[in-house]
Amino acid sequence: MDLDTAKQELEEFIPHVRNISDSSIRKMAGRDLVRFKQFKKQGIAVKFGRFSQKENNQIRKNVEEFLSITGIDSAEKLLFTSRYPEDKETINRLKAEHLFCEKLSEGIPRPWRLIYYRARKMFDPNNYKGRYTKEEKEKLKKYHALHGNDWKKISEMMSRSNLSVAMKYSEIKSAINYGPWSKEETQKLMHAVEEVMRKRMEMEDANSLSSSEKSHRDLLIDREKLYQKLPWTEIEAKVGTRYWRQCKQKWTTILTSKMTKGQQLYRGTKGLQAKINLIKRLYEMKAEDANEVNWEELSNAIGDVPRAYVQAKFYKLKVTCVPFWQKKTFSEIVDYLFEEKLPELEEKL
Repeated sequence: MDLDTAKQELEEFIPHVRNISDSSIRKMAGRDLVRFKQFKKQGIAVKFGRFSQKENNQIRKNVEEFLSITGIDSAEKLLFTSRYPEDKETINRLKAEHLFCEKLSEGIPRPWRLIYYRARKMFDPNNYKGRYTKEEKEKLKKYHALHGNDWKKISEMMSRSNLSVAMKYSEIKSAINYGPWSKEETQKLMHAVEEVMRKRMEMEDANSLSSSEKSHRDLLIDREKLYQKLPWTEIEAKVGTRYWRQCKQKWTTILTSKMTKGQQLYRGTKGLQAKINLIKRLYEMKAEDANEVNWEELSNAIGDVPRAYVQAKFYKLKVTCVPFWQKKTFSEIVDYLFEEKLPELEEKL
């Protein structure tokens, strides 16, 4: 298939495909197009964003079955073959013979590359190793000075995952302030967000709509894009003294205060009512996974607030009220809150 045809056919499933590199498009045409068409026949749309519990389970099942078929003795050898140079040739031959790409992506309506990255994250024994020690942070700085952004090499030297070392270096590369935000920092954050949003709107204005459509479109941009998919690492660089996650949390706080005109929505009787509404709405949705929840719509249960605010309140509820919540599925957590916590909150109200 030639490149233009591949782009045209993939565009039906991935609207932003023309922003993807030509080499990636060629790989997707080979690995994904047939799968996407099969999913379309079944009425299943291609998905992006966070993986659901169901998809994670399917990845585990696919990996375990492939190990069983090939006799490769660990998921680490399968997904991090370069760590085992003595077995590399044999493992790669088995992967080719038993169609590793097709097997790994079985039953998951997503681009293969994203499934592969997710599997690597799930099965990397160097992941989830807890907080970095002072010694590790110093090592990370030293290795970065030697090897730059070669996260693969640095991750092997530190026995941490690629993502973990990259994110941690982003956090420690400059003098980060962990205290209360100063007025100057808050102003820098607001200017940084305004700058990236203005740039985004100017790019969209290049494909200008009619004046009446543009007027309506701008209203939607104000509401939706104030807190969704902002380039936080770029904003972090503009603020200079805060880690990107701190910037995101602070921006949510600023937006919540402005959208609610400074009212304390989550205190006193209003707070109790907000928790009750949130639990009831989540229970009514019957969602199996947090990814299936329309958090934007759910924010009305508390008030006119950003979705991140509602997600943070749900997180606090499950951590403080649900025993062993880490071992429960999303639906089990919601059921527990509805059956055990809700009556207590209603009585208190």
